[in-house]
Amino acid sequence: MGARRFRSFGLVALGVAGGILISLGISAAAQRGSPLPLKELQQFANVFSAIKSSYIEPMSDKTLIDDAIKGLFTDLDPHSAYLDPEAFKEMEAITQGGFGGLGIEIGSEDGMPKVIAPIEDTPAARAGILTGDLITEIDGKPTKGMTLNDAIKLMRGEPNTSIVLTIKRAGQAKPLKVKIVRAIIKVRSVRSKMLPGDIAFVRISQFQETTVPDLVKQLRTLGGKHAPKAVVLDLRNDPGGLLESAIGVASTFLKPGQLVVSTKGRVPSSNHQYYVTQSDGVSTVPGWTKTVPMVVLVNVGSASASEIVSGALQDHKRGKIMGNRTFGKGSVQSVLPLSEDTGIKLTTARYYTPSGRSIQVTGVEPDIVVDDTPQGNLFRLPREVDLKHHLLNSAVTDESTDEEKASTSKPKVEPKMFEFGGSDDFQLRQAVNFLEGRKVHKIEPGLILASSKKDAKAKPAAGGSSKTEPAEKKSEVKPQEPGSADRPAPGALPQPAPGQKIERFRITPHGLIELH
Repeated sequence: MGARRFRSFGLVALGVAGGILISLGISAAAQRGSPLPLKELQQFANVFSAIKSSYIEPMSDKTLIDDAIKGLFTDLDPHSAYLDPEAFKEMEAITQGGFGGLGIEIGSEDGMPKVIAPIEDTPAARAGILTGDLITEIDGKPTKGMTLNDAIKLMRGEPNTSIVLTIKRAGQAKPLKVKIVRAIIKVRSVRSKMLPGDIAFVRISQFQETTVPDLVKQLRTLGGKHAPKAVVLDLRNDPGGLLESAIGVASTFLKPGQLVVSTKGRVPSSNHQYYVTQSDGVSTVPGWTKTVPMVVLVNVGSASASEIVSGALQDHKRGKIMGNRTFGKGSVQSVLPLSEDTGIKLTTARYYTPSGRSIQVTGVEPDIVVDDTPQGNLFRLPREVDLKHHLLNSAVTDESTDEEKASTSKPKVEPKMFEFGGSDDFQLRQAVNFLEGRKVHKIEPGLILASSKKDAKAKPAAGGSSKTEPAEKKSEVKPQEPGSADRPAPGALPQPAPGQKIERFRITPHGLIELH
């Protein structure tokens, strides 16, 4: 494989999909003083020969060697792996932002893949796939119990080949069968827009080769005629990507000379410190990007490169981290080539935030915890701590899973799927509330105003209405608009109409408790 092809893997932080891939130049010199175990290698050769000559079915040398190499990684950490030609090609496609597929972001629900969002202008979007669709079959193969990685592999494929998805959609009595023709999917890693109140919203879905120049371009556009008053950086469900891109993204919001991330490992060449860079046009970003108030949105799906950026911004107190605890992948991998189209991905170091903390297992703890939706958390993905053979963090004593910790506080109301950056994005609304000085809620406001059935039937007061609004709507606190002195101020509770009796309840893990 050419030098250019390997350069794209030079500094990578694939997160859930693969971790930070750093070319560290590990050489035979590191093995000096450790002679090869000739006796054990001879035993391996004897086993190889026995299988080759006596197994009931013929086995090729390549198959046996490939399987033996894979076996070496069985008890290593979950991010070390043998990259066969298919895996090697897929990694290249991911880091360069293009692959043959359908164009959907998926999560998991009830052991089946669920559409988080179709990507704009892709085969899935054009075929009518919608947010919230549950994929029950892929080309007739049931997805119940299928891992997300296996489902993704089935949906990806050569461009211009077709695939049939069986969809279970809310409100539809019968499953839908949707035929989609695969195409080259160029993932647009950076999206941005201006929100009301002159707040800039920037979402990064993956850290790719073009992420930093795209971000710089969009930040300059957002600045336009006048600088935004604040910025929201959305890293939710971002599994990571190129480490160079993570450093570049952090650099657009940090000051020159500040440390972004450091790595420490067993081999001296794995020890590095990475500071704010001026590459990829970072030096041309408007000045407001380093000074305006900032909120960074993260969740359980924010991993590796996302954690590098959020951890750096948090340590330097550049912005408030809001959302849920991140994935917790703080290990570094090296990609070492074995041939033109194969290699190994080997964990060689841990990375540390600027303050020197490791987020391995722990993840980045938000400054302000806010659930995914008003009803509670939607994304229940496994974290690093849930993965078999994960590396330990010496600073952590309790490694119980989130499911164990939250077993008594699961929401009774099923959370609804939403669009990142859309009008139904609860966490984004709370970020705006914080930036504009209003109250921030973790879930729907804890105080519910509920009219009794008797009062619901009561006659309305003069000039009033007999229609009773849902409790959730009554509990929503909206900012006061100019000229709206007759409305409750931000943080105030709606006042009852004359003669109307109001019952007050507080939400607890055990249900509603009436307040007197």
